[in-house]
Amino acid sequence: MACTVAIALAQGSEALQDSGSPTARLDAEVLLAHALGRRRVDLYMHPQRPLTVVEESSYRDSLARRSRQEPVSHILGRKEFYGLSFVVDQRVLVPRPETEVLVERALDWARAQDRAGLQIADIGTGSGCIAVALAVQLPQAHLLATDISAEALQVAAENVRRSGVMDRVQLLQGDLCAPLTARVDLLVANPPYTVWETLPEGITAYEPRLALDGGDDGLAIYRRLLPQLSNHLQVGAIALLEIGDGQEEAVVALARAALPGLSVQIWPDETGWLRVVEIGPYGP
Repeated sequence: MACTVAIALAQGSEALQDSGSPTARLDAEVLLAHALGRRRVDLYMHPQRPLTVVEESSYRDSLARRSRQEPVSHILGRKEFYGLSFVVDQRVLVPRPETEVLVERALDWARAQDRAGLQIADIGTGSGCIAVALAVQLPQAHLLATDISAEALQVAAENVRRSGVMDRVQLLQGDLCAPLTARVDLLVANPPYTVWETLPEGITAYEPRLALDGGDDGLAIYRRLLPQLSNHLQVGAIALLEIGDGQEEAVVALARAALPGLSVQIWPDETGWLRVVEIGPYGP
């Protein structure tokens, strides 16, 4: 019997469920649509469509990779973030949807300034997803995106090129704020904030430790980054930092110690978790 779309979906979902995927059906749909070069909705419009030998082989290979807990985004070679498609692989952190609240708050603040030429820094840019999303949405802003990893910057450069914002996103290699040579109007960062040893193998086997490991308590990078901000923020600037679940009190305390007198508030993500710490506006 020929393997049809319906049969392939059922078999793939069962195989991924057996391997422990918490999103087995969705994964099977995404991987099958990718193998066929079609949209997910097309799978249900043509359930009896037979797969070619090449399509079935590609799908089975993708299922095997996902069964070993490889991220779907690595199998596809891309990840959607803030309505844009980004190249991703083992050199960078896979963009997460919870980071979109950081972009939203940055855009709200930037648009409220009602002026052109904002200088924005994205510290630890990784794939470049935050910097590119901001550049696309703020066509008169200039972005400085830093990362200590030369490999991550290679991926970011490809995403900057694909998104057509090469003239407004400058990639700089270096540790945290070190590459910045001038003060900025807005600083954003999604620093490593997890405890590496507690992460599942599906993350540690495929995503870079440098982008995830926040030390014994997940706060090591905040302790280094926050004291640097006073040297890199313009008067009136703010900083927006993503945090992990349950880290709000500790990061707020660190922010107030490093930048006494500045306002500090916290913004939730769409699931309700407190996700972004806002510091400022800055004034010496």
